[in-house]
Amino acid sequence: MHMADTVSSSPRARLQRRRRAFQFGFFVLFLVAPALDLLRFDLHEAQLWFLGQRWSLGITAFQQGQATATQTALAILLRGFVPAIVLVVGFLAVAWRYGRLYCGWLCPHFSMVEALNGLLHRATAKFSLWDKRPTLRPGQQPQPRWWPVFGLACALMGFTWAITLLTYLLPPAEIWGGLLHGTLTPNQARFLAIASGVFTLEFAFARHLFCRFGCAVGLFQSLAWMANPKGMVVAFRREAARDCRSCSPPTGSACDTACPMRLHPRDIKRMMFSCVQCGRCLSACETSQGAQQRAPLLQWAVGVDAVRETLRQKKSEQAEREALAQRARKD
Repeated sequence: MHMADTVSSSPRARLQRRRRAFQFGFFVLFLVAPALDLLRFDLHEAQLWFLGQRWSLGITAFQQGQATATQTALAILLRGFVPAIVLVVGFLAVAWRYGRLYCGWLCPHFSMVEALNGLLHRATAKFSLWDKRPTLRPGQQPQPRWWPVFGLACALMGFTWAITLLTYLLPPAEIWGGLLHGTLTPNQARFLAIASGVFTLEFAFARHLFCRFGCAVGLFQSLAWMANPKGMVVAFRREAARDCRSCSPPTGSACDTACPMRLHPRDIKRMMFSCVQCGRCLSACETSQGAQQRAPLLQWAVGVDAVRETLRQKKSEQAEREALAQRARKD
């Protein structure tokens, strides 16, 4: 069996294919959910639709005298507060244990971040317009012909985001019909134009910044994860750190260049605040080290193993600070 076949059939390669499948499925769900009334809020009717059914708190029935105050209060509690609390607690519980798992495995925005990273890298050998230097692979050269593709993809994704979000608030048939027949209201057309422009600029220039600092969903996941010392982290076999030199060309190591969030996976946990647990750094490490018949240096650690990794990171950081201080005193 060739090395390429071995790598492509490795557990981490299969994990990435599984992650891509989850991302694709959730992205399709994100697009079709309003049209199928799986989830949307109709501003015309002030009505929430969920799984094809009207989701009511019973307030209208109370106003019409069809329900008592006690029945209405119970309906608000059971159909409003309880589902919301269960959803938030369950979501944060997953984040507490596994970090920003939703971002790396489901989030439709992050799926587009990864796709646009790939297109921009073809055009400039950079994954972000703000990268200071290119990350060229052996034999690779920037191909300017990909610039128009990158720009068109940003615009297309910006428009897709704008019109999809609008269909979560207004009937999809009304929006798509108005778009096709030119009968959108001025406010609808204005929203689509402005939102498309904003999203296009965000995808082109600030997609990583938004994921790190602008997304409330990602931020709360990160806060929950940082508060748990046993939360899943990327562990680095520091005793074999010298093996990293073989996969560290002038443009950066394999794991650093693989990270779609532009992080450095071997950093301490607090420097990995916005890690989305996509596992691409682990796959890149496995590919690079496997080509040299060596075991991967990166792996996921959770529970007690995560605590040990954090303690090792702190000791390593303290040792580095002490070494720097000693050199400074000698100088």
